[in-house]
Amino acid sequence: MARVTVEDCIDKVDNRFDLVLLASHRARMISSGSQISVPRDNDKNPVVALREIADSTIAPEDLKEDFIHSLQKHVEVDEPEAEVVPALVTPTSDLAGDVQFDRMTEEDLLRGLEGLVPPAETEDDAE
Repeated sequence: MARVTVEDCIDKVDNRFDLVLLASHRARMISSGSQISVPRDNDKNPVVALREIADSTIAPEDLKEDFIHSLQKHVEVDEPEAEVVPALVTPTSDLAGDVQFDRMTEEDLLRGLEGLVPPAETEDDAE
């Protein structure tokens, strides 16, 4: 194909504006080092991109998804849902009743902090 025109590609991508977006995105991909699927024939990247679309070597749907993905700032990752993990300590266990928590009031904490002695100064600290 010596010349690529919009008419060669319009049956693959219906909207001319979408065609321009997809071809320019593909041309940028080729510029960044992506492999081409048609012979270059001394053509520039936009012409190669249009030839790939016209020859159906690149699916326009895949190119559109890649274009949308390149514009996204935040990509949601589908993470597997958390599995239900059995508890290590069962409620019927003897240990469940033996657990106690220490409770401290604010006054007890302040009294404990007042009883602390600051560290003694050394000769290195004095200089």
